[in-house]
Amino acid sequence: MRKYNFLLVMLVAILAISCSQSSSDTQVSNLGTKWHWDKGTIVIETPERPTGQTSVIGLKAPKMEFVRVGFVGLGMRGPAAVERFTYIPGVEIVALCDYEKERAEECQKLLKKASMPEATVYSGEKGYEELCKRDDIDLVYIATDWLHHFPVAMCAMENGKHTAIEVPSAMSLKECWALIDMSEKTRKHCMILENCCYDWFEMNTLNMAQQGVFGEVIRAQGAYIHNLDEFWDYYWKKGKDDKLGWRLEYNMKHRGDVYATHGLGPVAQALNIHRGDRMKTLIAMDTKSVIGKDLVEKRTGKACNDFRNGDHTTTLIRTENGKVIEIQHNVMTPQPYNRLYQLTGTKGLANKYPVEGYALDSNQMSASGMKPKVDNLTSHNFLPENEMKTLVEKYQHPILKKYGEMAKEVGGHGGMDFIMDSRLIYCLQNGLPLDMDVYDLAEWCCLAELGELSMDNNCASVAFPDFTRGEWNKIQGYKHAYATQEEEADSMEKAKAFTEKLKEKVNLGK
Repeated sequence: MRKYNFLLVMLVAILAISCSQSSSDTQVSNLGTKWHWDKGTIVIETPERPTGQTSVIGLKAPKMEFVRVGFVGLGMRGPAAVERFTYIPGVEIVALCDYEKERAEECQKLLKKASMPEATVYSGEKGYEELCKRDDIDLVYIATDWLHHFPVAMCAMENGKHTAIEVPSAMSLKECWALIDMSEKTRKHCMILENCCYDWFEMNTLNMAQQGVFGEVIRAQGAYIHNLDEFWDYYWKKGKDDKLGWRLEYNMKHRGDVYATHGLGPVAQALNIHRGDRMKTLIAMDTKSVIGKDLVEKRTGKACNDFRNGDHTTTLIRTENGKVIEIQHNVMTPQPYNRLYQLTGTKGLANKYPVEGYALDSNQMSASGMKPKVDNLTSHNFLPENEMKTLVEKYQHPILKKYGEMAKEVGGHGGMDFIMDSRLIYCLQNGLPLDMDVYDLAEWCCLAELGELSMDNNCASVAFPDFTRGEWNKIQGYKHAYATQEEEADSMEKAKAFTEKLKEKVNLGK
């Protein structure tokens, strides 16, 4: 009887502890996200879609004969974007904004050089708010420091503007959800400006993957490995007391892959993420901080014992359909630039860094419509130069055929920036869905906070929230949208006529 009473007491105690644990189960991340454990995995709840909002998957806006643009952030990336836009027909640069007025005014020279009208200049901490309130701007192009991407984008959409945001476009899950809700509420585009999706190798390889050249792609790699040693001192500083600059300070305060999108964006498209598949769970791991810590100590003259980000971060992701993605981040150690772009398929492989090439055997080459000239061609080695050239020519992406030559002349990371900007304007002028939407933005940017959660909890598994709220399988396969030849010709004719009139007015006024 005593034994029975003892067991009963123990059972009650266990139940009490269990109830106590479940009531205090919810925890909060460093960035304010609520989460809980579920069978050893960190789970973040997907909030319900607010009443009145609907998905913006495949969102189309009314066609625009011309696109009026306001630029916010004219430091390192902004001026080059302004110059690129002067080459795109049907664009008027209406406003220029930067915290420092001189930098915005300096961009007037780019407009003058292109025989384009002067733009209105805005400056100061809240100058972007006045820009966004204008009723003659269709698109706000945001190239500020990371911390200002979110408030400018929210202000732009609240004021009825489409937005295009440099990477990373959101710095927390809270910001990701807010941008999603604002885009859904206002029915305005919110595009992540991920230029690496438009690089030559990535675009041609995407076309090959979509045509089945590699069979089923089951694994992918991406990265941003770029030693920033010569750049740290050029990042904008708040004043003379700011010894670090915004980017080094952010790496000091935050852990995780804070710049994941260059590596993740292109492989996410090849794997049809939120177009038939979704990222389900991740685990992240980093090295200790050696170089980052030393950078702070040299600049401040004080010991730094709280540098959050490791010198090298690795994130492993498993998708709903059983695919694996590996993403790496390293801006500290001395090594060659590397985005590690690689697709592993059941019938072949594509690899960009450090050796660019494709691995296919003779049978797969023939199945892809080519006659290999090399005897006994196997996938144990990369294709010889002639076979690779033939493969690339056959699968050259239509977007490269349209913009490639012009892009090489205009420039911007070899031309991929110009292709990205041209596609953005093309889709707006033709009333098409953009190449990248707000759900892409959220999925590619959330690695920072999810990775931090994983590493702060002994590299635990973390479940991705479903940013599409159950609609990741609605569209099957990633696709670029195109107008018909007739529609495209009509919109281009109107765009060129608009630009000619703009320049004519300027030239007459000289």
